[in-house]
Amino acid sequence: MHTVLIANRGEIAIRIARAVADAGLQSIAIYSEDDANSLHVQKADRAVALEGRGARAYLDIEQIVALAKQSGADGVHPGYGFLSENAAFARAVEAAGLTFIGPSPETLDAFGDKVKARALAESCGAPLLKGAGPVDAETARAFLAGLPAGRAMIIKAVSGGGGRGMRLVREVASVAEAFERASSEAVSAFGNPALYVEEFLPNARHVEVQIIGDGEAVSHLWERECSLQRRHQKVVEIAPSPSLKPEVRQRILDAAVLIGRAAAYRGLGTMEFLVADDGESFCFMEGNARLQVEHTVTEEVLGLDLVQAQLAVAQGQTLQALGLTQDKIPACRGFAIQARVNLESYAPDGSVRPGGGQLTAFAPPSGPGVRTDTYGYAGYRTNPAFDSLIAKVICHSPSPHFGDAVRRLRRALGDMTLAGAPSNLDYLLALLADERVVANAVDTRFLDDNAEALVRAAQAVSAARREHASPGQEAAVGVAA
Repeated sequence: MHTVLIANRGEIAIRIARAVADAGLQSIAIYSEDDANSLHVQKADRAVALEGRGARAYLDIEQIVALAKQSGADGVHPGYGFLSENAAFARAVEAAGLTFIGPSPETLDAFGDKVKARALAESCGAPLLKGAGPVDAETARAFLAGLPAGRAMIIKAVSGGGGRGMRLVREVASVAEAFERASSEAVSAFGNPALYVEEFLPNARHVEVQIIGDGEAVSHLWERECSLQRRHQKVVEIAPSPSLKPEVRQRILDAAVLIGRAAAYRGLGTMEFLVADDGESFCFMEGNARLQVEHTVTEEVLGLDLVQAQLAVAQGQTLQALGLTQDKIPACRGFAIQARVNLESYAPDGSVRPGGGQLTAFAPPSGPGVRTDTYGYAGYRTNPAFDSLIAKVICHSPSPHFGDAVRRLRRALGDMTLAGAPSNLDYLLALLADERVVANAVDTRFLDDNAEALVRAAQAVSAARREHASPGQEAAVGVAA
């Protein structure tokens, strides 16, 4: 492989381009008609234009494969989102004689259907929540009615991901509306209306295991905790989990590797689990057959470049040749924590509105243990057709105390300048100052259950930052009045 076409945009396209360059390869960026000013266009060795606008252009399998062939690429990296877990895309890339830098189409089929993924995990002996699917609205209603009194269920998209097509339902009377909304969202996001249901596990932590395989051997690269999420969308991610008991950690890691082996896993993947509030029991939730947004924190605690490892595996190298067999995986050094900086504003009730505008000032933080993956720059006019994520700020602390990493991240976010568009910077600063977050005394409902209080705390942060801004300096404020 000599040249890689990056079938994505924004910060992840830049991240991949850098890894491609470090591997001694050439990169090609693509961009839609309304995305020519995105920074990833400048960071690749070459860039080619797509016909079409918005996300639709980045989902055009036929056009992207044709561009890859015409531009001389021999590999295609899908990044995350868009076509990254699309088995039809992987097959089209391979049918064109190119290398798909990701799992096999068969693996994408297995994990892209969440019901099939549950069955695979069950065959490996992994514990599961009670569930059923695919289901219609009446079956979903009967499932909830059959749960013990006081229990709730989650409706999920069979082809889901990123929190889309999901609804938490507590009352039988609410099932019909929730089902219709989830199905509509699933069609819009994934082109598939099919849904399944699972019993809701209250007060749970979200723990995921990073795996890598070469089609035969599979290793784990330890775990991450992603409990701080808003409406099932992750906001802050940590590696490793500060709260897992050693024996529970090992059981989760073992389960993830067994599932990966059963799938003959090739490339990077993440097996996701929920850990009950007793700290002992856990269950498999889903597998994501792609590079994750939060791969960065694993890289920081291990000193590995996961994208370069992806590239090497895609070119046929084994874990043995790469020094990535399980006995060669280093222990985690300290803690790393990532915050997603989104362009958005908040209503007093905690609801979120995506935002945008022209960035009049943009300066990411730096310093020891600080990393920022972004495509923002001063003068950039954001595009509402795409996701509101503008940057990921990642901090690593070699200290064995998790609170030290939290404080480093809070300091880094306080150093960040972002003006011209609303952002969640002040929300993140308020969140990271919360003693429960510093102690990791949180679960997956923490942000939703404390939504109004966190917005009030963020507004107080905004006011304080405005008050202390230097004369003539525009403070980077991220909370709408």
